Parts: sequence; C-alpha cells; structure tokens
Amino acid sequence: MDILIFTTNIEKPEQVTAVQPLLTSVPAISQWNFDLEDCDNILRIEANNISPRYIENLLQTAGFNCQELEY
Repeated sequence: MDILIFTTNIEKPEQVTAVQPLLTSVPAISQWNFDLEDCDNILRIEANNISPRYIENLLQTAGFNCQELEY
C-alpha cells in the first residue's frame, strides 16, 4: 500500500464532492481524504500501484490543480 500526498487548490466541501466520483472510480485507491484546514489543501490517498502523475492528471482534467508533495 502506497500513501500519496498532494497539494491542491480544492478549498470547499462542494469541490470535494465534485471530485469524489473521480477518486472513488479508481479501483487502485482504497482510501482518500482532504485536509481543507491545511494551507496546502492536502489530498491524501492510500492506493496500490498508482502513479502520482495519474492522480495529478485526473484532478487537472476536472479543473483543479494538484501536485505531489515529497515527504
């Protein structure tokens, strides 16, 4: 299980609701959540064998910025 962490421009619960179908449609993702109280609006994903670039592109096609954070 990999843990991927991203900074995003998703700031509101309504935006989380908008990307929810995208994230739940990816079978490799077992869990995901946003921390909207963090200054980087963190998206944390637990997944198996998924590229961070795939997640970045997935959210970017929905009109949101998303960039992996190295930790």
